[in-house]
Amino acid sequence: MQLTVARIGRAHGLRGEVALDLRTDVPDERLAAGTELATEPASAGPLTVVRTRIQQGRWYVTFAQVSDRTAAEALRGVELVVDADEADDDEDAWYPHELAGLRVEHVDGRVLGEVVGLDQGPAHDLLVIRETGGARTAVPFVRAIVPVVDVPGGRVVLDPPGGLLASDAANLVVSDDETRGS
Repeated sequence: MQLTVARIGRAHGLRGEVALDLRTDVPDERLAAGTELATEPASAGPLTVVRTRIQQGRWYVTFAQVSDRTAAEALRGVELVVDADEADDDEDAWYPHELAGLRVEHVDGRVLGEVVGLDQGPAHDLLVIRETGGARTAVPFVRAIVPVVDVPGGRVVLDPPGGLLASDAANLVVSDDETRGS
């Protein structure tokens, strides 16, 4: 199985540099100069990293096979991938294929649904679940809300705040300015 390290974004400049949308926690290792990366679709690669740089928190890379803006633009949307065997065995890192299909339980033991995916949000990942009633809900994948991920046991445990899940919408708490302290 192949895991996505980054997705190539728009071309930057005239000499073939591209912006990256990272999907890895260790970009310095995965995108080191000289690293050859497979691509999805495979016909776009493999690509060899020549140089990387970070500007305003955004990663940019130059590949040996890309020498101008036209070639860089043709790579937009291409995914840079590695074999799952090469992936780090970080204790708190899970991949979408490991989470999909896991049973979702509430901390009180009730079954809430099933994990159907993992989306990347701007601040953190979102665990996408299909609730038992059929609603599709994106849950922030943070330890405070998802305290247990038990892949071997086939489950994740949620401790959601009131109103986060569609099945709990009646308990949504919305504060207004009058109830906030000064």
